[in-house]
Amino acid sequence: MKLFDYFSKNIAIDLGTANSLIYLSGRGIVINEPSIAAVNNKTGQIVAIGEEAKKMIGRTPLHITVIRPLINGVISDFEMTQEMLRSLLKKAGGSSGFFNYNKAVIGVPSNLTEVERKSVEDAVIGAGASKAFVIEEPLAAALGARMPIDEPTSNLIIDIGGGTTEIAVISMGGIVNAKSIKVAGDKLNDDIMKFIRDEFRLAIGEPTAEELKINIGSVLPLDQKMDLPIRGRDMATGLPREVVVKDAQVRAAISKSIKTIIDSLKETIETTPPELVGDVLKRGIYICGGGSLLKGINKLIEREVMVTTTIVDDPLTCVARGAGMIAENLEKYSYLVNNPLRPKDIKI
Repeated sequence: MKLFDYFSKNIAIDLGTANSLIYLSGRGIVINEPSIAAVNNKTGQIVAIGEEAKKMIGRTPLHITVIRPLINGVISDFEMTQEMLRSLLKKAGGSSGFFNYNKAVIGVPSNLTEVERKSVEDAVIGAGASKAFVIEEPLAAALGARMPIDEPTSNLIIDIGGGTTEIAVISMGGIVNAKSIKVAGDKLNDDIMKFIRDEFRLAIGEPTAEELKINIGSVLPLDQKMDLPIRGRDMATGLPREVVVKDAQVRAAISKSIKTIIDSLKETIETTPPELVGDVLKRGIYICGGGSLLKGINKLIEREVMVTTTIVDDPLTCVARGAGMIAENLEKYSYLVNNPLRPKDIKI
């Protein structure tokens, strides 16, 4: 029994559009890599995954394609997702490495259909886990942020990821009201690329747009003006050109998408039971995910909704940490997963 325990580990996976995180029971988060794969079209083999593949975006020859196997939190390329997961799990030392994987807990967007959920489970089982359980990302994030989700009080969490923004009101260990929209980090990158194309007549790639968003992106005017020189292809001459982009221009580019997120938050609050709305005012709103790092996002939400807004500690990993807590103690948290455990599943 003890020997089997040593060689068999439960895992948790935050299978995100932008990044995939793997939590190993007893060790914590062991993998945090971009959800990207580079494939050789001639041989069908994976050339690189994760960080290495991300460096190749927009820089590959014709026979190599860089793929994002997940779009808006949904698996768009099943085989590639499975291969990517298999490689990441092997990197963590499992399956053909030091030990085998037993049960896996996977964070998924709250609005996935049964078919989409099943494809996530199948991909994880195909990658090496013996059994898979899914949990909605807002629930996992709230658990990872140490919010009192079991109490009869409101926990409002916003998870701004790469492909989707999840807004959920949680009480008594379940989601009372939730909204999932396909406006998040990737959409903001697209907005910036379109703005630079229209404003400067300059074509830039996604990595450059992300660099602008991270370095000088904000949703409210900053105390100190910021700018960043970027390079791209002049759309008139086709030649390389450098321009200097100001923080106000990035703010203008992403303003419409940010407004969509705030409008969705207001709609969620409007359709929440009044007692829980009263709790929201008392307890506040919590935000996590990569989008929570956008300068001033918490202050803007606070101003628009008139509720104290806090960025959780370590916002990029709270979904993985929450799913990891469930993987560490499946018996205790079995009521949170969507395909509840039967007694025989709990025993190893």
